[in-house]
Amino acid sequence: MSTIENAPVETPALYRLTGVTRTYKGNGKTVTPLIGVNVEIGSGEFVTIQGPTGGGKSTLLQLLGALDRPTGGSLELSGTELSSASNRELGRIRAEEIGFVFQGFNLIPTLTARENVAMALVPTKTAPAERRRLVDEALAQVGLADRGDHLPGELSGGQQQRVAIARAIVKTPRVLLADEPTGNLDEEMRDEILDLLESLCAGGLTLIVVTHDSAVARRAHRRLRLKNGHVTEV
Repeated sequence: MSTIENAPVETPALYRLTGVTRTYKGNGKTVTPLIGVNVEIGSGEFVTIQGPTGGGKSTLLQLLGALDRPTGGSLELSGTELSSASNRELGRIRAEEIGFVFQGFNLIPTLTARENVAMALVPTKTAPAERRRLVDEALAQVGLADRGDHLPGELSGGQQQRVAIARAIVKTPRVLLADEPTGNLDEEMRDEILDLLESLCAGGLTLIVVTHDSAVARRAHRRLRLKNGHVTEV
């Protein structure tokens, strides 16, 4: 693993990708957005992925999130081979170990902030009292302890993204995968969200962010670029 200034030193590998390829077939065509990708991501790292639109960034994020399987190669998360894991095991990993944040927030408009965050705990079968405690702690962690009863439409864009982050971290995942998490925010809100994400990373959370924004990428420990199916360090 390359040594990058300000990056965690000698962090154990959380992800290990070896020769990862993903091919799609349809309409008589074959598309290969990932070709023999080799990369390791350590625990507690903040890593960004950049590259041209349609270049496979979302495909890579889906593989890292156990939402898809590689066509070839090896993809390990904490020693578990995701390419051959059962659907049940992949479901458990998504429910317990991986948090997701998206550009569009993806909040349910008829549910309060507290209820939206609590949705992430449904697959874990957490007891109601413990669920309430965890939700309140997550909202407090993102600075929204006093907004739990508000609907998404009553919150600013930055506050909605904070709710989305609270929903992602309430289950205490090992890794947070974010797809353009600041894409719908102005610069001030972008920087506030980045400050929050960096604080979570400093607490030991691994953060992997797909972004087109170089200002976001410059704050990462490591910058990866995906182009023509290949991943390189920037």
